[in-house]
Amino acid sequence: MAVDRHLVLFARKPRYGVGKRRLAADVGDLEALRFARASLDRLRRTLGSDPRWTLWIAVSPDRPTDWTAPARAIAQGSGDLGDRMSRVVRALPPGPVVILGADTPTVTRQDVANAFYALGRHDAVFGPARDGGYWLVGLRRRPRLHLPFDGVRWSTEHALADTMAAMQGRPVALLREQEDIDDGPSLRRYLSVPGRR
Repeated sequence: MAVDRHLVLFARKPRYGVGKRRLAADVGDLEALRFARASLDRLRRTLGSDPRWTLWIAVSPDRPTDWTAPARAIAQGSGDLGDRMSRVVRALPPGPVVILGADTPTVTRQDVANAFYALGRHDAVFGPARDGGYWLVGLRRRPRLHLPFDGVRWSTEHALADTMAAMQGRPVALLREQEDIDDGPSLRRYLSVPGRR
């Protein structure tokens, strides 16, 4: 029997003046909203129709969820990022899970396929981000579930190192480095590539 693969996109419903606060501080609320909408739309189009996995959107706020269709919705709930990722991982049906944020629009189907492939031989896989965090985390979830999210200094340059240390020597794979779009300079670098305006 084949085990389902779960791809979870962590996303906040794009709304003016809500979310992407560091980016909005640099570029304004309207430009931050434009980026959030475009990034979420691109990721849903790129990743949502692939038959190799089921796309879930872990939503914040938890309601309404009508904006996630055709992806399946699952609530993030409260707490820090580690609490929310742990809650979502535990709530999903059996099978490996890959989580990524909606602020890395450069993620491709091949990136996701590489992550699931790595989970065939590793307990976890990470996509390192340029700022010391990570744009993707995947967990095998068999035979026992180990969640490495306690004690992580979120939104700092230590997030990846802290999470990897919490893996306690279990086998881990790394994907290519990408950049989260969290502030004005990262958005300008992203938009400097032709065809991204």
